[in-house]
Amino acid sequence: MKSYSIEEINELLNGIIIGNTIEKIKSAEQLDKAVAGQISFIGNKRYENLWDNSKASVAIVGQDISIEPGDNRAFIKVKNVDIALAQLLEFFAPKLPVFEPRIHPTAYIDSTAELSEDTCVGAGAYIGARVKLGKGVMIFPNATILEDSIIGDKTTIWSGAVIRERSQLGSECIIHPNAVIGADGFGFTPSETGLVKIPQIGNVVIGNQVEIGANSCVDRGKFSATIIGNGCKIDNLVQIGHNCVLGQFCIMAGSSGLAGSVTLGDFVVIGGSASIKDHVTIGSGAVVGAGSGVTGNIEAGKTVLGYPAVEAKNALKQWAILKRLVKDYGVKPQ
Repeated sequence: MKSYSIEEINELLNGIIIGNTIEKIKSAEQLDKAVAGQISFIGNKRYENLWDNSKASVAIVGQDISIEPGDNRAFIKVKNVDIALAQLLEFFAPKLPVFEPRIHPTAYIDSTAELSEDTCVGAGAYIGARVKLGKGVMIFPNATILEDSIIGDKTTIWSGAVIRERSQLGSECIIHPNAVIGADGFGFTPSETGLVKIPQIGNVVIGNQVEIGANSCVDRGKFSATIIGNGCKIDNLVQIGHNCVLGQFCIMAGSSGLAGSVTLGDFVVIGGSASIKDHVTIGSGAVVGAGSGVTGNIEAGKTVLGYPAVEAKNALKQWAILKRLVKDYGVKPQ
């Protein structure tokens, strides 16, 4: 295993070294599990008290650090600990699996599909008719790309993922295992004989540098497209309904969901297990707290909490009043 001096690590992070250590750094680890020869981080001042009991040789720290590293230990002080940590983890990250051969003989590739010279396709993958795969695309074993789909340069499709027909994915995207892009939207109407399925004839259009987590679903549009903007990050087990439109750099945490025709502006954050009613618009920079239920439009920049969701400061007041009623008067919430 290759190791690095603190000076070599700091060339990557471009911080300020405080203290010194003769230990060579072999890997990164969280503070309470780190041993000599590992680098960790202190992301917030309230975790400074954990440093004495940690055996890490080096820690990435913020500008407001108020403790000393100690003997044969060092800090690398940076402007943004989270960004520096991301750089560090990328530096130490194991290499992706190697495709040998580049196109596995058990993969099915339709004769009309277009693959770039450096495209990799794993065992058991299915590439349908008229599919176009860009430069550096990696299709892992048992992934499925159906007819007329387009995958941009350097996009990775992990095992078990399904890209349904006519889907369009941009460059440098990551589709994690068992995610489904382009399934039918949930459309039914009652009739005298039961529920009639409404055909979903649209598609899904995903921008560049989008990440879709494992077992997440993005449904195709009823007419036109469900759209995921550039840089959006979707966690595991997320549902995005038909004809939703996400702006740029939105975040949706695990088990959250959008019903059909929801519109998100740019940089919207949806907390875990939050649910958004159909045809709702959430303005740019808004935040929806975990577990919240959104039933109406949200203005740009607002933070909402609760079920039904209201502005965060109002939700906190309501909760405080409820707690006081229970404590002072024995009133129990129904």
